[in-house]
Amino acid sequence: MALSRQFKDTVTARVERDPRFREALFTEALNAYFSGDTTVGRAILRDLVNATIGFEELALTLKKPSKSLHRMLGPGGNPSTDNFFSILKALQKKARVTLRVTAKAS
Repeated sequence: MALSRQFKDTVTARVERDPRFREALFTEALNAYFSGDTTVGRAILRDLVNATIGFEELALTLKKPSKSLHRMLGPGGNPSTDNFFSILKALQKKARVTLRVTAKAS
């Protein structure tokens, strides 16, 4: 199901004004990846790119074509480890969020 323009605008506005929301989106994206739900992780990262840096600026930052980045974070995308962490680094800088991984025993 395609997201409406209004939903995307709502997410963008909230990301811009609410640092805790930005942090929560990052956390959810990585938790999805770590739990094996890469489709959801990519979708959340795509929303973060759109709401923060934008694909054109990300492309310039990473020196990669924006269409390639769209494909990497698209429904069937599969970014390499290097590309994945480069995207995370650029998003952290632009969104002013620092990610930290912690482990808990189950």
